[in-house]
Amino acid sequence: MPARSYNVLFLCTGNSARSILAEAILNREGQGVFRAFSAGSAPKGEVNPFALKVLETLGYPTAGLRSKSWSEFAAPDAPVMDFVFTVCDNAAGESCPVWPGQPMTAHWGIEDPAAVDGTDFEKHTAFLTAYRYLKNRIDAFTSLPLASVDAISLGARLRNIGRSDGATRPRPDVA
Repeated sequence: MPARSYNVLFLCTGNSARSILAEAILNREGQGVFRAFSAGSAPKGEVNPFALKVLETLGYPTAGLRSKSWSEFAAPDAPVMDFVFTVCDNAAGESCPVWPGQPMTAHWGIEDPAAVDGTDFEKHTAFLTAYRYLKNRIDAFTSLPLASVDAISLGARLRNIGRSDGATRPRPDVA
């Protein structure tokens, strides 16, 4: 068991697809070291059924996953976040609440699988692609030596993870 655990919040506008996928992935892959949460600036109120199908097909627990507002995590009784990652360009461009604890932040934008028009097969494929990009980023994140790397180096590594395969346009205001 690690000396401490880390709270991680994944943000997206609707909190129905990418951020939900990331929450489920990190909660399984980082179990015992990380506690993942997700939220949105304008939550849809329900999780996209394709996100749930992909997670269930890959053996991830989906009980308790829900679309929720980021204001839940800015409340005084909310868990203090160590890391906050935006996974969509819209959320990255919005003014986020002030997070207690001054968490490290990075933008890990990928294309929105929920925006894909087409057959159910094409939509499912888009969600599998989003899952793969998020899984690769989360694997890179969970392998970082968090306890032994300085904050400046860690910030650079987190931003580099966000520039990996599948990255959407880089944000000019994020170094």
